Amino acid sequence: MVINLAFLKRGIRRGGAVLVVCALSASLACASSLDTLERFLKATQSGRADFTQVVTPPAKSGQTVRGKTSTGTFAFVRPSRFRFDYQKPFPMVIVADGQTLWLYDADLEQVTARKQAQTLASTPAALVATAADLGALQKDFTLTAEPDAESLQWVLATPKARDSALQSVRIGLRLDGGYAALAKLDILDALGQRSVLSFERFEVNPSSLGHAAFNFVPPKGVDVVRP
Repeated sequence: MVINLAFLKRGIRRGGAVLVVCALSASLACASSLDTLERFLKATQSGRADFTQVVTPPAKSGQTVRGKTSTGTFAFVRPSRFRFDYQKPFPMVIVADGQTLWLYDADLEQVTARKQAQTLASTPAALVATAADLGALQKDFTLTAEPDAESLQWVLATPKARDSALQSVRIGLRLDGGYAALAKLDILDALGQRSVLSFERFEVNPSSLGHAAFNFVPPKGVDVVRP
């Protein structure tokens, strides 16, 4: 979602102006991706999926760049709860419980806790797990419809804040059984690092997913850091 970008970079290290001009003949297709994103935000009050994350550092002259892959599960309940459970290659948990954003690095035996309200506004998590509608997103992002590709509908989100840690986020959506399901997040950070999260077996509004799934209690014996 896997979202505080600095936290995602931690997992990555462990293992974890675009202008679209639509011709008149393609105008309906270009508008539809924003409509689909609006449908996703309004109709999907909760969700659960498996994810694969591939992180690729900026290319350097004369060097072959290889991405690093992580896998795990993702879940959210609007408007303020989500979690990423990284399983491979290293276990890590990122949980937003409505008040606090927790990062638990099992190998380091360390938990980092930050105030959620001060952390999430201009992050990929706001795009898919916390915003209620397009109007809420447009406070922090410029949203642009992009042409369909990879059998998905795409929206480009560009942060409005000049000091954002992100350059852009591309949101890939799939229409499935009348619902709009999240399929991909293509994140480019301010340093040129790319992180692509692909979601599979996306469940829309699962009845078994409640607020209790987002409770987090630091394990005994770990260091708890509150920056």
